Amino acid sequence: MKDTAAFAKLVKESPEPITVTKNGYSEFVVMRSEDYDMMREEVAKARLVRVLADADNAYEQGEYVEGATFIAAMREQYGL
Repeated sequence: MKDTAAFAKLVKESPEPITVTKNGYSEFVVMRSEDYDMMREEVAKARLVRVLADADNAYEQGEYVEGATFIAAMREQYGL
């Protein structure tokens, strides 16, 4: 890459990530840092929603322990 300033401008102005290829094959993807941060936040939200849905399903199936019972078991198990 000889003109990094032009490449940086292309990335900044592109509404989508830029795929860089090598010998006709995708090598890596470049995107604006703001877009990357937003993407990471969306992935984190999706993971949280999945964890909450799993917990909700477990609760509905009776697969839970009351908080006081859990704390007592942990204290006994670890000698706290």
